[in-house]
Amino acid sequence: MPLLDTRVPAVLLRIDRNPFHHGTLGAVRSLGRAGVEVHVVADSTGSPVTTSRFVREMHPPPPPGASLDEIAVVLRRVAARVARPAVLVPMDDASAVAVGRMRKALAPSFLLPATPGALPERVADKAELARVCASVGIPHPLTLVPDSPAQATDAARRLGLPMVAKWSRPWQVPADSGLHSTVLVKSARQARELYLRAEEAGSPLLLQAYLPPGPDRDWFFHGYADRSCTVRAGGPGRKQRAWPRGAGLTVIGRWTDNPQVQALAERLTGELGYRGIFDLDFRRCGTTGRYHLLDFNPRPGAQFRLFSDAAGLDVVRALHLDLTHRQLPQPAPLVGRSFVVENYAPLAALRSAPRGRELAWHAPDDPAPGRAMCALWCRHVARRLRERLRVAPATPVPTRVGHQATAPSLIDDEKARNH
Repeated sequence: MPLLDTRVPAVLLRIDRNPFHHGTLGAVRSLGRAGVEVHVVADSTGSPVTTSRFVREMHPPPPPGASLDEIAVVLRRVAARVARPAVLVPMDDASAVAVGRMRKALAPSFLLPATPGALPERVADKAELARVCASVGIPHPLTLVPDSPAQATDAARRLGLPMVAKWSRPWQVPADSGLHSTVLVKSARQARELYLRAEEAGSPLLLQAYLPPGPDRDWFFHGYADRSCTVRAGGPGRKQRAWPRGAGLTVIGRWTDNPQVQALAERLTGELGYRGIFDLDFRRCGTTGRYHLLDFNPRPGAQFRLFSDAAGLDVVRALHLDLTHRQLPQPAPLVGRSFVVENYAPLAALRSAPRGRELAWHAPDDPAPGRAMCALWCRHVARRLRERLRVAPATPVPTRVGHQATAPSLIDDEKARNH
């Protein structure tokens, strides 16, 4: 008998536009390799995911900033196309929040975990997460939510500089606004200017004490909480390299045993009564040694395939098994396994990995997305370089004797885009 019930299809929903979202491809491959029919509701423009042999059908997503009614129309159309109940997997925060709100309305057509409808929105909201952590005693960076420009300015004195600025609901930030979900603030003036754009961002600004990154400080935990709120599948991982450095997505991660992070994840989800897939980000304080929760994402993290164990179980498969009332196999951790996003860390993808490695894009049994990513990434880098060159000064910038002028760097631009 196959591990998963292949009679039950899966629908992956992603509202956010991002052709480089390798987590969606990971979910497609995880379920498709198990024989599950996989439908993807996401923007297909230039996305390598469309080339995967494990995709049964791509469906047009809701428009950016879609209302619940618009999202419901899209999902009802997909349900009619699939023609039988399917496991629904939100792949970004906007999708997870919308599905949580519409859980009862979607239930006849889609199988969903019994998470209280408001909980995904509550933990995804960065300001609300600070209150959640306080209520259950989980360490969290000191967070202020200013209600005036003067309070935003004063936060620099109270928190110290630099400090972190976040929009409470980053999924509501318009894509063309030039605003970024997270920014390292280096002056009181910068904090005030960000506060004045709160209406444009669509949610309040919060300011947070900065915990500096460092060796062995950035951790994450991916898991699945079953119908009894027991954490199954997944595990703790250490972020070995990020892009941008010190923040942003995991470029190289390693499955690393960490009982403290495991205990925090299990206590948090248990006390909240959370059910479903989750992705937590922690940073260890270099002074106290305590692990502070930075983010709670109520959906699969982009690197969830790191935690595919010896039985082939990951958080997406655990969701499908649990919702179809199948037995979940006993955990078989592969501690030491690594994950590499090869377009950001090509050399790391070539090094030996004695304990196993998962690449974000390339796979021997599904090579087309890897090839498509290479072509798309080359065009992306060339376009960014051209943009940098266009804004370069028209006349040479004088340099001191003994100092070489450098070419425009993509790094600062990419940092801004990813924050």
